[in-house]
Amino acid sequence: MAATRPGRDARDQRFAEAEADMPQLPSRFKTSLVDKVTSYLGHYNPFAKTYNPATDALWLLDNVAYRDPKDSGAWTAEFVAAYFLKDSGTERGEVVAYIAERLGVPDGSRAEETVRERVKPFVDSILPARTVEVLVGKEEKLKLKLGPSGRNGISADQETLRGFEQRRDGDVVKTVAAVGEQSAEMGMITHFVEPEGWTVISDVDDTIKITLTPSPLGILKSTFVDEPTVAAGMPELYEHLKTKLSPNFFYLSASPYNLYPFLRAFLHSAPYPSGPLILRDASWMNLAGFLASLTQGTQSYKVSRMRKIHAWLPRRKIICIGDSTQSDPEAYAELYRAYPGWVKRIWIRKVSGVADLDLQEEEEENGDARFEKAFAGVPADVWKVFVEPGELQQAVEELGK
Repeated sequence: MAATRPGRDARDQRFAEAEADMPQLPSRFKTSLVDKVTSYLGHYNPFAKTYNPATDALWLLDNVAYRDPKDSGAWTAEFVAAYFLKDSGTERGEVVAYIAERLGVPDGSRAEETVRERVKPFVDSILPARTVEVLVGKEEKLKLKLGPSGRNGISADQETLRGFEQRRDGDVVKTVAAVGEQSAEMGMITHFVEPEGWTVISDVDDTIKITLTPSPLGILKSTFVDEPTVAAGMPELYEHLKTKLSPNFFYLSASPYNLYPFLRAFLHSAPYPSGPLILRDASWMNLAGFLASLTQGTQSYKVSRMRKIHAWLPRRKIICIGDSTQSDPEAYAELYRAYPGWVKRIWIRKVSGVADLDLQEEEEENGDARFEKAFAGVPADVWKVFVEPGELQQAVEELGK
């Protein structure tokens, strides 16, 4: 069960104060009444519309294919798509102006253009009741119909990959829409993962990407203005893991799916090993709701997503890597207790120097008492708190023996 800490409560109060005047985003839900009503019908919606590349934006999110024991070990994957109405965010200018004013971004600057580009997925209208035909694999060219999307503009379909019997662990194939010009966001990569082997589940912010702020304005700056910064030594650690253990990777973040293009581009440029980026779907109607989604309910959210990974890959050997700034220790320990023997190692990056944290709050985040409480009942050789990634080199070597 998720626990609250005094410092976290004080931080939530600061968020409430800062969020009072943040812009509303009603255009996110400006869609036809028919689409809104029929979206409740889910996959049985006879009124769903087909994706139109002229007016709609489509994201196909990277995924994994796993062996389905209920279907003679056939490759199976969950296909997730997000649908938006192009250039429909009428509040875009207001949001850009709000962020620019709060952060001191000059008019007409490159930074302002960066803000304008990154807020676009937050203000464009989501599209419920949409379907799309996709082609899976350059060689196989399997045609699938995905959707319809639900009220949040997202569809999720569990599909069996017929004709992919020759695929093996580590293979990747690309999925694209059957019609329309393909953009970087649209190209889904499917990673094939056999039932046995190693798997890394990694957090993103302050684990492999530097954020170092819990404040509302700090989060706005790191999300909409700053160029993402790689956590020193982490790409080398992940490359070492890849070399020694040949794992597949999941990147699990509490960030909303609207940040998918931004975070996916970061992962590819860092570079970190390729793997699906799992983000939270969101239904907020204002900028304040976006900030809250980054800081509230992160433990329960992450545990729920990792339970799904367990359902796909119950025989893999899991390494969980996170940091001390939010609830990674508690979430990973909860997962260890839920599935004894599945999680083999938990590595937590101790993060210091976080802006706007006083000494008491930082001690609360990084103190031995916090970790001992979080990992109660977890064997000492399973979990480790580290400062420098190099501290884990020997641990990786031992796992590879």
